[in-house]
Amino acid sequence: MTHCLGESLTVWLLISVALTQANPVDITEPPPDGHSVEFLSISRGKIIAAQYECYLKMLRDEPTTRDDSYCKRTWDGWLCWDDSPAASISVQHCPDYFQDFNPNEEVTKICNADGHWFRHPISDRTWSNYTRCSTLNEDYDQKIWNLYYIIIIGNSLSIVSLLVALAIFFHCRTLSCQRVSLHKNLFLSYTLCAGVNLGHLSAIAYYPQLQDLNSVECKVVQFLHLYLIGCNYFWMLCEGIYLHTLIITSVFVEEQKLVWYYILGWGFPLIPAMIYAIARSLYFNDSCWFNVETPLIFVIHGPICAAMVVNLFFLLNIVRVLFTKLKVTYQVQTKSYMKAVRATLILVPLLGIQVVLLPLKPKGPLSSEIFEYIMITCEHYQGFLVAMIFCFFNGKVSLCLLCSMCSEVSRTGSSGSLLQNRSISRVSVSLSNHLMPGTFLPLQSAHTPLHHLLP
Repeated sequence: MTHCLGESLTVWLLISVALTQANPVDITEPPPDGHSVEFLSISRGKIIAAQYECYLKMLRDEPTTRDDSYCKRTWDGWLCWDDSPAASISVQHCPDYFQDFNPNEEVTKICNADGHWFRHPISDRTWSNYTRCSTLNEDYDQKIWNLYYIIIIGNSLSIVSLLVALAIFFHCRTLSCQRVSLHKNLFLSYTLCAGVNLGHLSAIAYYPQLQDLNSVECKVVQFLHLYLIGCNYFWMLCEGIYLHTLIITSVFVEEQKLVWYYILGWGFPLIPAMIYAIARSLYFNDSCWFNVETPLIFVIHGPICAAMVVNLFFLLNIVRVLFTKLKVTYQVQTKSYMKAVRATLILVPLLGIQVVLLPLKPKGPLSSEIFEYIMITCEHYQGFLVAMIFCFFNGKVSLCLLCSMCSEVSRTGSSGSLLQNRSISRVSVSLSNHLMPGTFLPLQSAHTPLHHLLP
């Protein structure tokens, strides 16, 4: 599961890197001596390690005893090639040394009929064909910009919908309760995360030199991005813990203290984010920390995966208890609880859908591209989805807004007919009664403060 989240984050980071339009490496022939000093330190380290392993392999493998012609094993500067029969083509996957290389593509090296490796006609040097590895072409550029616009639209839509939802919750005071307070913090977390995504990608797209500077500001933005991703999942965990405490252990709890939820939602994600930042600056301090192919990413994704598993366990346990109560006796209170759990139970798998789908990533170029579009859409429209399910699709929120509209019409229409004013007044009073804590939520024992629950 952690590996899946890592791949999901990698897709977002690859778009950031691709938008910088970095200068492509020379892929017509291996890099000359001294050229590696221009590579990022992590790329240079990978090449040196691969070269070391290649020479060890060539020394360890037994010499070829065949009588016919063959091309001898060699290191071409980027990849290691085994002994190959004459008049054959050897194939390997492209290396992942560079940001503009696609590891899913293939490198070819031709062994001529005379038993010598093919030499490039211009440079007259042995040559491996890396031309398919480069992602810097028009089709790839178009794909990157398409994904970029999907992310921009998704984050913009999320920010607008979340801000509107926050305004509604602050405006409708009749909805005020502890669970709505948790909703507000969840909305704020997704809003900040979408804002960081929006600002970061926009800056990289129009000022590509920002990444090359490898500035502290760029790394701070990356730190905030990872921290806020953690906040999103831990505030969803807070939603699950609150419902579990309210419904399962409500006999022992009279009033929940939200300060513990604030510590878990905003405070705990700081710990893995800070550990990651310190370790990254010491061991993998590459350009803006874009490369997530390091073991350190588990520091971020481990707690997130744990939060998702625990949250799912809580919600399934709640559903089990509520179904048990419904089988024994029908209670309006239990039905209302089920409505409250339903929204959270729907969101948990939806917000973790990339974890479920990523192991199913197809291999083909077209299917892989379609898959990336689906994953980007699922990931960057989460804020919009949260606002829709927790706010706009909530019947009591609709009643509250309708009540406010009727009250406003009642005040502004004081000069109208007496019959019209009385009709509006009756509708307003009726809606207000539906929104009162004692009427739109079922009665329960004195042990459980039911006004803290809003489906």
